[in-house]
Amino acid sequence: MPRSSYLFTSESVSEGHPDKVCDRISDEIVDLVFREAKKAGMDPAQVRTACETLATTNRVVIAGEVRVPDSLLKKDKDGTILKDASGAPRVNPTKFKSAARKAIRAIGYEQDGFHWKTCKIDVLLHGQSADIAQGVDESGNKDVGAGDQGIMFGYASRETPELLPAPIYYAHKILESLTAARKAGEGDAAKLGPDAKTQVTVRYEDGKPVAVTQIVLSTQHVDPSLSSEDVRRIVEPYILAALPEGWVSSETVWHINPTGKFVVGGPDGDAGLTGRKIIVDTYGGAAPHGGGAFSGKDPTKVDRSAAYAARYLAKNVVAAGLAERATIQLSYAIGVATPLSIYVDLHGTGKVEEAVLEKVLGDVFDLSPRGIRTHLDLNKAIYAKTSAYGHFGRKAGRDGSFSWEKTDLVPALKAAVKAAA
Repeated sequence: MPRSSYLFTSESVSEGHPDKVCDRISDEIVDLVFREAKKAGMDPAQVRTACETLATTNRVVIAGEVRVPDSLLKKDKDGTILKDASGAPRVNPTKFKSAARKAIRAIGYEQDGFHWKTCKIDVLLHGQSADIAQGVDESGNKDVGAGDQGIMFGYASRETPELLPAPIYYAHKILESLTAARKAGEGDAAKLGPDAKTQVTVRYEDGKPVAVTQIVLSTQHVDPSLSSEDVRRIVEPYILAALPEGWVSSETVWHINPTGKFVVGGPDGDAGLTGRKIIVDTYGGAAPHGGGAFSGKDPTKVDRSAAYAARYLAKNVVAAGLAERATIQLSYAIGVATPLSIYVDLHGTGKVEEAVLEKVLGDVFDLSPRGIRTHLDLNKAIYAKTSAYGHFGRKAGRDGSFSWEKTDLVPALKAAVKAAA
């Protein structure tokens, strides 16, 4: 029997955390390539980006594989595209550097050890491997294979309005509100810096989240004279506003900047890398993760697109009233279009057999890589905004962002289940 009363903790980190700076830059590169492809009339399905970023004191390194329009390639004065020793087109670093600087500036870094204007940026991008391309490129009506092997998980729960687990949902909300206040220059919140992280411990009774027992927040501050008590005075109203009424009591334990002063933050304080916050990006540890990072990857990479598809399916299962909780696993092989397996776990809360769902999910949603990209409309510049505060539990945007958070599959799902019964 599953436990009904327990404590569970999840963490989130702000957009100024070193790893999130790298995720943001990597996703800005993905968006840049999609925007340039659109302007050049290039088929967006042909875009390829696998971008990794490293950031440290006044240094950013961008590396990886790309297939980009001519506007992002290096040319001689006659307009001829330059090639490297292997014959691959050489990437022009100018626009990539500009995208990185704009991202760092938007986050808010203007400190001596990490400044958007003065940090050194190296662009080490090169063409996609031909060996990979032969298995994943679209060609006529040929089914498009997955960009790599792997397993992906989606999860949904009725704990919050957006069907996300409560600990990670509210950890994100705290940092989002603090970031908005900092950027708006609201009172003393303007004294906070971009780098922050929080942890929320939630108490569950009878399987339902009812209270917060521990709150941890470490936030950078630009005023070195601020004490931990000063910082708590600044952040406490925002934390209380982000949490459900009544969840914080006199018994709640607070840990605000528990080590004391936190002035040096971001990549100057600790090196960052793309893809190191995959649990923050997903379900805060409340559900499995396949291990693949999202940021910096175009949607031919099933690490990203199939994880979005699995979340979309899990959310629609719960929204359809077929279960209170749902975990869905998908698996793929490189160059193979059809999922190797579909696994469903409703955690004892289902109103339909898991085996029935495993059969109908692939009928109501084409789970081939091309089918996912088409259904969720993923071949566009929508990724930079996913790079902080979670890829899930967000509102679907008019620009097509977070399309995997829609519950528009509910009618088809209910009909398919009914027909299979």
